[in-house]
Amino acid sequence: MSDRLALALAELAEALRAEVRAEMTPASGPDRLHDIDSAAAALSLGRSLVYSEIAAGRLKSIKIGRRRLIPAGAIADYIARAAEA
Repeated sequence: MSDRLALALAELAEALRAEVRAEMTPASGPDRLHDIDSAAAALSLGRSLVYSEIAAGRLKSIKIGRRRLIPAGAIADYIARAAEA
């Protein structure tokens, strides 16, 4: 791959990461919390894989009562790390 193409792809990846962060994280106020189903839909993953990613520590979550919730910022971070890989 040429250096120009690699540079262009890196710039595109960074622009996409910034767009995802802006989309998933509200400009003001608290971070929105997603339940497992909405997080799975946002990540295009199944429920079981979302739980596996949480257990592996790759997707941050919080537990409130019996509910497991994922902050929107954690979803954006997960997507950004996946885009880097």
